[in-house]
Amino acid sequence: MFSNLTNALDFQSKGLVLRAERQRVIASNIANADTPGYSGRDFDFKKAMAEATSGPTIALASPSSGTPADGTTNQRHIPLTPIQGSAIGDNNKLGYTLQTQPAMDGNSVDLDRERANFVDNSVRYEATLRFINGSSRTILSAIQGQ
Repeated sequence: MFSNLTNALDFQSKGLVLRAERQRVIASNIANADTPGYSGRDFDFKKAMAEATSGPTIALASPSSGTPADGTTNQRHIPLTPIQGSAIGDNNKLGYTLQTQPAMDGNSVDLDRERANFVDNSVRYEATLRFINGSSRTILSAIQGQ
C-alpha cells in the first residue's frame, strides 16, 4: 500500500529532475545565442521520461556524428557539462535543435523559440513541484491521522 503512495512521487521526482536538466540545456542555448557556429541542444522529454520510468538508462536523441566529447561544435564554444549524477548523464546523448532561421554566422539558436521553451519548461517544473508538495502533504496528513 505504501508503494502505491510513493509511486506517484517517484514518477514526479524523475520528471522534476528531467525538467531541471532541460532548463539547464535551454539556458545554455540562450547563453550561446551570439556564439558563431553554435548549434542549439535539446532532448526529447517524452522519450527521456519513458526511459527514466522504465529502466536505469535514458535514451536521448543522438547528435550528429563528428562532435567532440564535450558536446561543442567548435573549440571556442562553452561546453555543456552535465551535472554529476544527472538524469541525462553523457553529454553526447543530447540532440541538436532544428535550425528554423538561418543565420549568417552559422548559429542555430532561435531566441524566440528558446525563450518560449524556457517559459514552458518553467511552468511545467512549477506544476510538478506543486504536485509533489500536495502529494507529500496528503501522505503526511494520512500518517498524522487528520
